[in-house]
Amino acid sequence: MIAFRGFLFIFLAALLAYTAIVIANHGWNLLPVFFGDIAAMNWPGQFILDFMGFLALSALWTAWRHHFSPTGLALAILAFFGGMGFLAIYLLLASLRARGDVAVLLLGPARAAR
Repeated sequence: MIAFRGFLFIFLAALLAYTAIVIANHGWNLLPVFFGDIAAMNWPGQFILDFMGFLALSALWTAWRHHFSPTGLALAILAFFGGMGFLAIYLLLASLRARGDVAVLLLGPARAAR
């Protein structure tokens, strides 16, 4: 679990630094680039569409883990739009709450208790 948390922390730090550089060089104008590449039907668009599938899966898992409660649905929206920035923080906190129990981390405390 320590290696997993280390990975999340290091990746989050690298992502934040990279994002800061991109924003400094190109501004906050992400969505036109994001959907423009998908509409162009090129390799960057294919990669972004694939990535959007992972965002949707992350959001669905987050909502499911919280039993599709209002909190879970709000977290799912954050998961979809926040990407790895959200998921790394969420998993770090969830792994600490799970105290290293992978079943609790993946399933949530209620499902893991069954």
